[in-house]
Amino acid sequence: MESNAAESGSADSSRTDSSRTDSSGALSIEDVRRAQAALEVLDVTTWANRFELLSDANRLRLLLCLHHAPGICVTDLSVALGMSGTAVSHALRLLRSQGWVTATRDGRSMRYQLAEDTVHQLLHSIGATHFDDSGHSHS
Repeated sequence: MESNAAESGSADSSRTDSSRTDSSGALSIEDVRRAQAALEVLDVTTWANRFELLSDANRLRLLLCLHHAPGICVTDLSVALGMSGTAVSHALRLLRSQGWVTATRDGRSMRYQLAEDTVHQLLHSIGATHFDDSGHSHS
């Protein structure tokens, strides 16, 4: 039984050695190519910057408020969040620059909403729900 284990161990190491096809030290060039292909699918830097925005609890809270109350103005957001209007405006500016939030002019004020379905889906993936006029939350 011990010799079978030793044989299978040597078979594994020979498979590993035979799949090494260049001097990079990679054990499986095919796995390396598949992994590299994943990095070409999307702009990792852009997404890292976008996700960095979520590392701030106030910005995440702001996105959740926009999810529940699309079209809300800065004044109402600042009351809902317990933040100054200046702080809310700054957070909205950052979120708009990364494409998470859009604004629409309504007379003298701006109304804010989530910009794209990706943000909406992301909020649902962390447990966000919708709010209807009856005062009930639902998915």
